Amino acid sequence: MSRKFEILIVGGGVAGLALATRLGNTMGRQGKARITLIDKSFSHVWKPMLHCFAAGTAQNENDRISFMAQARRHHFEFWPGEVISLDREKKETVLGPLYGADGSLVLEGRTVKYDALILSIGSCANDFGTPGVSEHCLFIDNLVEANGFNEKFRMELLRSYAGDGALDIAIVGGGATGTQLAAELHKALELAGLHSFSQTPPVLNITLLEAGPRILPAFPEEVSQAARQELERIGVRVLTSAMVSGADSHGFTLKDGSHIPATLRVWAAGVKAPEVTKGFGDLSLSRSGQILVKPTLQSVDDPAIFAMGDCSYIADDPLPPTAQVARQQAHHLARQLPAWLYDKREISPCVFNNKGAIVALGNYNGWGTLPGGTVFGGGVFKGLSARLGHLALYRQHQVELYGVSRGLISCFSDWVSSLVNPSIRLH
Repeated sequence: MSRKFEILIVGGGVAGLALATRLGNTMGRQGKARITLIDKSFSHVWKPMLHCFAAGTAQNENDRISFMAQARRHHFEFWPGEVISLDREKKETVLGPLYGADGSLVLEGRTVKYDALILSIGSCANDFGTPGVSEHCLFIDNLVEANGFNEKFRMELLRSYAGDGALDIAIVGGGATGTQLAAELHKALELAGLHSFSQTPPVLNITLLEAGPRILPAFPEEVSQAARQELERIGVRVLTSAMVSGADSHGFTLKDGSHIPATLRVWAAGVKAPEVTKGFGDLSLSRSGQILVKPTLQSVDDPAIFAMGDCSYIADDPLPPTAQVARQQAHHLARQLPAWLYDKREISPCVFNNKGAIVALGNYNGWGTLPGGTVFGGGVFKGLSARLGHLALYRQHQVELYGVSRGLISCFSDWVSSLVNPSIRLH
């Protein structure tokens, strides 16, 4: 009987969970490999929806996918934990201790061996060492942080209702996350007004700060201009070429010396890999801490270590840190790894197929871009079609992980939930 290979996937985001599911359905089901997924959390959420969870306009209890349930259905194993270092010679990773909510020790630190190690630990915002940001700003890089922001947002709204005052929020970063969050917060206030305390909703002053010349720099200029106009129409103050030089408990200081007051301060600018990559066996990293990989997604230092998604960086052909890139890379490795392990075949380069991008500003507007330049082969679409397209991407993600039947049932249950429950998180 041939040896069962050990495939270790670290990170259960878009790429990690898709790869674990696909390999589990093939190599895991056939008993050819032991596939293990490691993640700090017990459940998966689609990262492009974090701004909705932060605003409270999406009920994340309905949008989580349990790693344990997914593992049971798709023939892989799941263990909670965080890889803090790895030994490339012994081909084993070191997991840190796991503690409960009360601080008690649940699991001691332990080691997990691998034949193939796939790192898919995502990314986080980059404060670029700006003074005061880590102490005085909120981040929404994961579900815990998004829920933490939502708790503070709801409490500040309550305080504003009681004091009949305005709530000032400043968001740094005019990319998709910051731009969509600004719109979603306004949508949240409108929905909260339907469940208010018999008073007029408080004034919500949102300022969006972007260091570059325009918001949504990854989109065509016409989309950036249209999105800015839409945000300003609903009352968001948009400041471009606004370089933040510091943050404090009262707001942000700009490079020109001006000060933007804000009760809640959100940092959604820049992209870097989690700090833990610095402990990954002296692997070569980019300036942002991302793991340098070849077009095959193998580390430039070790062919048995792969990296995909936001935590990886192809020096010769950098790709944007998007869910689309992560998903395609996961599908590529799912096809390539079996032959690489069993037949010692070389991994083929992963070729990214750009299918465009979509940004949705709550229920107000949306835009999508397609590659190419003709009416049907490419260009820009907007409005309801773009917003529905944004929703369709999420449903596609659910169907891919759940399967068609369970995916459709999930869509139906979400619809029923929307009829029964409030359209905004109230507690």
